Amino acid sequence: MSVYDTLGVRRIINAKGPATRLSGGRIRPEVLAAMNEAASACVDMAELQGVAAQRIAAITGAESGLVTSGAAAGLLLGTAACVTGLDPGKMARLPQTDDMSSEVVVARSQRNFYDHAVRTAGVHLVEVGLPDRYAGAGVRDAEPWEFADAIGPQTAAVLWVANANAQPSLPAVADVAHAAGVPVIVDAAAELPPAANLRRFLDEGADLVAFSGGKAIGGPQASGILAGRRDLIMAAALQMLDLDIWLEQFRPDPAFIDLRRLRGLPAHGIGRPCKVGKEQIVGLLAALDLFLAEGDDVRTSRWTELLVDLRCELAGLPLLDATLVPGVVPLLRLDLAIEAWPVVMALEEGSPSIRVDVEHHAAGRLVINPICLQAGELAPLARRIGEILHRAS
Repeated sequence: MSVYDTLGVRRIINAKGPATRLSGGRIRPEVLAAMNEAASACVDMAELQGVAAQRIAAITGAESGLVTSGAAAGLLLGTAACVTGLDPGKMARLPQTDDMSSEVVVARSQRNFYDHAVRTAGVHLVEVGLPDRYAGAGVRDAEPWEFADAIGPQTAAVLWVANANAQPSLPAVADVAHAAGVPVIVDAAAELPPAANLRRFLDEGADLVAFSGGKAIGGPQASGILAGRRDLIMAAALQMLDLDIWLEQFRPDPAFIDLRRLRGLPAHGIGRPCKVGKEQIVGLLAALDLFLAEGDDVRTSRWTELLVDLRCELAGLPLLDATLVPGVVPLLRLDLAIEAWPVVMALEEGSPSIRVDVEHHAAGRLVINPICLQAGELAPLARRIGEILHRAS
């Protein structure tokens, strides 16, 4: 009997992908072993984060890095760092920002639920641009000059949300922001793979980039990466770490936190609820090494093979057309000849409960993402879909 059976919690077949509400992805045995070993001893957390900073910097090309408790925590910490800099007094006053630069500029078309993490630092989002291309009223979106117009004395940062269709481009936004001396924060939570994205956004002008550690990287679900400028990573770390310590006892690696740049040690910061454990730090680093060692081509081939096998399992079912969609993360598109929502609910309510991507259900389309699937789950997944479709036909 598994721990979930003991707790009375259903296990699911996750064909949606590593969504947080579905507990993220699977952790490989090597990562679990590293986490287990990490949990068996005590270390100085500032020292551990300092080592992690060096590893993240080497992998991303950033000046420094920080393991966070997820990408949203990275956005909060990164925003707080841009607002306070290395001023311990300002750190202590957040989220009160009356005497600080407290605006973050963002394209209106890039607003989303996750920017709540940015606003948590006490800032106000200044929206620019009219996304006519999404409203069906035209083809335009925000443009670089609109960012330039919106940036002023109260601007702490510019937020850019990574997406294949994002406009304006990151280099264009970074050029405008940097001309005004303003840093750029990139939300790249789900932008891995390809592995090249670990460097891409920084190369294109980002000052801070937040990635999720619990998605395709395969790290602990409550982990993430914040990579970027050394001074901003320093400010972010200081607002997360446990600083209930005398200054004389706090001796981090100066490459990670240079105490000479501080006029005093700040109090516990706004990011203190975002603390990350030694197990998450070690697990994230182990997963990151495995992610890079496997490589995009091998990873894509592994996922493609799973979907090809699933498509074979689904062959011949009524009311269904299954199409493999190539990509760095391949997908299996299920086009139904019946209303999709009853199928979705039947999949979720069955045993085992099956979760799929339902974004396009209104068009009669469901999507299978392979990241969290295992070979042994393909047959029961196909069987359940077959039972539902045979009943409907």
